[in-house]
Amino acid sequence: MAKVTWIDVAEEEAGQRIDNYLLARLKGVPKTHVYRILRSGEVRINSKRVEPSQRVVAGDRIRVPPVRVAERDEDVPAPHFRMPILFEDEAFLALDKPSGLAVHGGSGVAHGVIESLRAMRPEARFLELVHRLDRDTSGVLLVAKKRSALTALHERLRTRDMDKRYLVAVRGRFRNELQRVRASLAKSTTASGEKHVRVSDDGQEAETVFRRLGRGEDLSLLEAELLTGRTHQIRVHLAHLKHPVLGDDKYGDFELNKRLRKEGLKRMFLHAASLEFAHPATGEALRLEAPLPRDLARFWESHSKA
Repeated sequence: MAKVTWIDVAEEEAGQRIDNYLLARLKGVPKTHVYRILRSGEVRINSKRVEPSQRVVAGDRIRVPPVRVAERDEDVPAPHFRMPILFEDEAFLALDKPSGLAVHGGSGVAHGVIESLRAMRPEARFLELVHRLDRDTSGVLLVAKKRSALTALHERLRTRDMDKRYLVAVRGRFRNELQRVRASLAKSTTASGEKHVRVSDDGQEAETVFRRLGRGEDLSLLEAELLTGRTHQIRVHLAHLKHPVLGDDKYGDFELNKRLRKEGLKRMFLHAASLEFAHPATGEALRLEAPLPRDLARFWESHSKA
């Protein structure tokens, strides 16, 4: 594509994130370049700048700048990552995402869960992430196999009709058995392109309920119930409470994390343990659970009191 092109979004294409929409459209263009033109503002929807997470709507007019096609050695197929399937039917599937695996490519990551899944299932006509997990976070991840399922599950998330629970270990002895945190969160981007979130009255509404499950000498195990789904919400809320997530190198206790790595905690102790919601097609009540990974379970067992 040697010149600016314009794309009109069709009815059946609506609902996709703009980054995924362009990645599917611009075959042979390196992912890093697609994210670069998004962040630079060269891609416009209805003449306005967009974030990679913005979803396209039927009738949208997308401006795409001139882009280069990848050389043969850049067009590397996505690897096949091993991901246990917790549930699958015609509408969607639920994966137990391992820690260390991004949910999608971009920001220096060539491939993620969704690219791997599409590579393993070339016959699938539709596979889209319903939500996201941080790269270091393990646990339940939903992927829609139909646009109708994607739309219905997004509506569950928007109206808070999806019960989301995480298991998280934090620094210090958490005092309350139950604590509800309402603290608005604001996002910013550093010069290097890294996202950072902070508690701010000018931010978006964010609410988390924490339940204490156990305590050790100087750490606690909590269940976190997400009532909203903001970026890094659990991590920032806990840092705000002075109980940062163990192993969190962005918002946590860096010196403590160094010591914990020597004691066996090689990653952030945050796990998406369960999702409970009504099936997008049948309305049947579903509860999907991913067990605490062995490394986290062993670490907690060795550091908790009987």
